[in-house]
Amino acid sequence: MNTEESLRECDGEMPAVVDLDKCDGCKGRKEKGTSMCMEECPVEAISLVEEPDPSNAPMGREQHAEINAEECTDCEVCVDVCEQGAISMVEASE
Repeated sequence: MNTEESLRECDGEMPAVVDLDKCDGCKGRKEKGTSMCMEECPVEAISLVEEPDPSNAPMGREQHAEINAEECTDCEVCVDVCEQGAISMVEASE
């Protein structure tokens, strides 16, 4: 599915969320400052947050993904590319 097809299928009713216990910030797979989910998000709803103390963070990660629920269009591209299974969809609260 390409980006254009993903955007057509999005309805914004089930935003993606990050499980911070599973997210390793793509440590060892991507350079610091980028991640698979951030690169692949068609609406740029994902940013990376630096860990203040990586030695205390899960898996010693230096960064973790954060998803802006208001910008998320629920296309699930991030869910598909996350190798850690750290991103899932949740029903939006009303």
